[in-house]
Amino acid sequence: MPKPCLLLQLRPEQAASDQEYQAILDAGGLTASDVERVEMNHGMPDVELDDYWAVVVGGGPSNLSYPEDKKYDYQKVFEPKLKKLLIEVVRRDFPYLGACYGLSMLADALGGRVSTERYGETAGATTIELTENAAKDPLLHGLPEAFRAFVGHKESCQDVPPGAVLLAGSAGCPVQAVRVGENVYATQFHPELDSHGLELRIEIYRNEGYFDPSEADSLTELGHRERITVPQEILRRFVARYRPEG
Repeated sequence: MPKPCLLLQLRPEQAASDQEYQAILDAGGLTASDVERVEMNHGMPDVELDDYWAVVVGGGPSNLSYPEDKKYDYQKVFEPKLKKLLIEVVRRDFPYLGACYGLSMLADALGGRVSTERYGETAGATTIELTENAAKDPLLHGLPEAFRAFVGHKESCQDVPPGAVLLAGSAGCPVQAVRVGENVYATQFHPELDSHGLELRIEIYRNEGYFDPSEADSLTELGHRERITVPQEILRRFVARYRPEG
């Protein structure tokens, strides 16, 4: 039986976790048998990378840069293990795709600076602009130089992490996508997310400080006006490049 992809999730809200899982399957053209799903709020196992063809880390309400007394109890457990894993991922140049928090953790493993000082973005769509480096990148070449993607985060990379190649940025957040080595990728935007998923997350995280709760309905309406396709194509290309045949 072929190896699975390891999906590490950190959303304690079951509806949000399930939606993210299904969105990654749908956007990546994956089935449940292609993925080993770990909800890290229930525990983080020891991981042997040779058991998988790639590692994917999603987003969630955890913030890496928060002081310890503001972090979730489950986050305090999985975060050290996840950082150790990502250090190994970088060392081995193992296929990896991180989104949102997945970028923060990669940046931290590289010795980069992640904080809430600048570049947070409210829930909704923004215009992503590819850099010249993207034209030569296996996942991004041939894509539009500018495209829309859904975002929503309190913390961000304050600079391009050490050793990373900047692939994309936006007016409000200069580090939107990076590559390390040949096979380690991360995005600040959510490559799996469509407008229906955004609507669910807006409702679930309405009172979590990502936006003014009174703006939730208007943000949802704006989200449904968007046509988001390129981010999902990036996820499809990642799967196509790394999933074993057969």
